[in-house]
Amino acid sequence: MALAIFDLDNTLIAGDSDHAWGEFLVERSVVNKDLYKRENDRFYADYERGELDINAYLAFSLEPLKHLSAAQLADLHRQFMLDKIAPMHLPQAQALLQQHRDNGDYLLIITSTNRFITQPIAQALGVDHILATEAEIVDGCYTGNIQGTPCYQAGKITRLHEWLTNAEQFGFTGNMEGCFFYSDSINDVPLMEQVDIPIAVDPDTALRQHANKHGWPIISLRD
Repeated sequence: MALAIFDLDNTLIAGDSDHAWGEFLVERSVVNKDLYKRENDRFYADYERGELDINAYLAFSLEPLKHLSAAQLADLHRQFMLDKIAPMHLPQAQALLQQHRDNGDYLLIITSTNRFITQPIAQALGVDHILATEAEIVDGCYTGNIQGTPCYQAGKITRLHEWLTNAEQFGFTGNMEGCFFYSDSINDVPLMEQVDIPIAVDPDTALRQHANKHGWPIISLRD
C-alpha cells in the first residue's frame, strides 16, 4: 500500500477554497465587505509569493467562525459547496484519484486550509483521510484560535510524521516508501523534497522552475 498525498487547493480543485470562503462571506455580508475583501486578497497574494505569515492569516480567517453558531456555519458551508466549490470540480483530478485507488494506494490530502472548510470537500472527493490546519473548538464553538501545528510549509512535514505514528487506526498500514505528493505551490517544496515521487500539478511559476531544475514531473489536471 503506497501513500498518495495530495495538496487540495489549485491541485485537486481549480481554485483556492480558503480564499473562496472569504469571498463567499463577503458576498453574503457575513463580514465587513470592504475590509475583509482587502485583507483576504492581501493574504492570498502573500501566500502566492510564499511569504504568508500563517499565524496572522489564521487569526484573520478564523475570526468569523467564532461569531456564528454551528447551525449557521453548517448552512453557510452547504451553500458554499454549491456556489464556490462545485464550479472548481476537475474531472481529471477525479480520474487521478481513481487511478491511485485502483492501484491500492492510500489517498491522503494535506492542506493548509482549515478543517472546517476542507473536510466536506475531502469527503466529496472520496479520499481516505485529510490533514488540515485545526481550528480550536471549545464546548462546540470555534474560539478563533488554532490547535496544534498549522499544516503549512514545513508544518506539513510535522503533521504528516505525527499522523504516521498512529496511521494504522486510519487504515494506512504502509510507510513513506514509494510515497507520492502532488502539489501546485512553491509553499509545498519542503514536503515534496521528503517524498520519493514529487509531482508538480499546474504549478505556480516558482514551483515550475524548481521542478524543472530538479527533474520533477509536471502534469496538468486542467488541459
